[in-house]
Amino acid sequence: MQPLSRRQVLLLSGIGSAAMVTGAAGLLWGQAATTRMGEGAGFEEPEALRSADGQLDVHLTVAQTQVRIGSHDASVLSYNGSLPGPTLMVHPGDHINLILENQLTESTNLHVHGLHVSPQGNSDNVLISVEPGESFTYQYQLPADHPPGVYWYHPHHHGTVADQLFAGLYGAIIVQDPEPLPVARERVLVISDISLSGDGSVAQMPPMEQMMGREGEFALVNGQLNPTLQARPNERERWRIINACTSRYLNLELADQYLELFGVDSGRYPSPRAVDHVVLVPGNRADVLVTATSGTAVLQALATDRGEMGPMMGGPRLGSSGSDQRNVSLATFQVSGTPAETADAIPRQRQARDLRDETVTAHRELVFDMGMNPRKGPGRTAREPGMGQSMMDFTINGQVFDPQRVDITTSSGGIEEWTLRNTSPMDHPVHLHVWPMQLIEDQGQPVEATEWRDVVNVPANSSVKVRIAFETYVGKTVYHCHILDHEDLGMMGLIEVR
Repeated sequence: MQPLSRRQVLLLSGIGSAAMVTGAAGLLWGQAATTRMGEGAGFEEPEALRSADGQLDVHLTVAQTQVRIGSHDASVLSYNGSLPGPTLMVHPGDHINLILENQLTESTNLHVHGLHVSPQGNSDNVLISVEPGESFTYQYQLPADHPPGVYWYHPHHHGTVADQLFAGLYGAIIVQDPEPLPVARERVLVISDISLSGDGSVAQMPPMEQMMGREGEFALVNGQLNPTLQARPNERERWRIINACTSRYLNLELADQYLELFGVDSGRYPSPRAVDHVVLVPGNRADVLVTATSGTAVLQALATDRGEMGPMMGGPRLGSSGSDQRNVSLATFQVSGTPAETADAIPRQRQARDLRDETVTAHRELVFDMGMNPRKGPGRTAREPGMGQSMMDFTINGQVFDPQRVDITTSSGGIEEWTLRNTSPMDHPVHLHVWPMQLIEDQGQPVEATEWRDVVNVPANSSVKVRIAFETYVGKTVYHCHILDHEDLGMMGLIEVR
């Protein structure tokens, strides 16, 4: 199978180009595909914690945990001892009271990715630091009209985000629909990757792999290697899929099964769209309907291309080959038994708001770039914003992140159009906290449908235009590349809404 072109990906999923990193991590991945043992166990999901009477009380303990990954004993980081952490099931209008207890030896915090909640105080405030041995109580109030869909949570302590997420800190959040959809069952699939050292500890990434954006040796679905899902012919299932990989792009294929894309991130289509592939950049989520056909199918992530390190680093193209050895098997779908009755039609959803019909109050350009790091030298550590041991800076408008500097100040109630320009030779998936973005233009081409995202891929040496309605909340938060190594190396900015 040939890798998808950027235009094909745009037509299928509305999120622009997608790709996979290779390099050293990619070679490990290809080898692992033939040497893994203990795969194929029955599909499992993490514990679901459900709200009641408009309230969800959660206690998350962050700690080092021993788990079994295939045939490997692994020492990972976890929430409440599970990989992933528990799934938080809530409704629009709910209040979440969440205690984060830090049993690590380093600082951490929590980001509720994609939720439209306040960035201030003890809500989705990523500038908070929860120190070792301490606890912090987060409180999130969901608006009564919060979009239903699949969201997730993970750490966001600058300088350690990639390491902590790669080691196992992530979990799903489901904002439930007012009425259940007519499906046989619903599943949550949190896709991540990890590399292990010989002693079972999480492998440390060398600077070159951090600059490329690390990829793990093992692909996991809910912490499992190639789990097996079972269904009857004609059953319609709802799969809520999260790309919780640190850097890996997922071009998902489930051959010979009927797939319909119901929504991406917080966006929801009026009616599901039939697709052959679902493309998720790091941080994206998809709501997918799978109508089962007899036989055995493999959920794969197909190799595609997201650019290169560039001639200055002598780096290879990242995932340029598209050869079958770089396709990754994620799960097996076995369909057998007596066919089920045809499911009822999916109710038509409310048409999404279209900011193209509204007045723009400001235009901005954000330039994402990479360049040699003149500050690299003895004494720098990977915990220093945007510097560390990297030979390169990852910048927005020529600057690495500084938590003391506000890069954008805007007024509450305004609608802004941002041109996200990527002058580097690598793709960068751009995430804005709290406020979703509507895709307006991708690589010079207008986006005809109404597409909402909170992570938007900006292809190498190209640009994307989005519009944002800065409504409901004020306060400071961040925007950044969701290749989390790039964020830790400085590709992040601070925005304040007043």
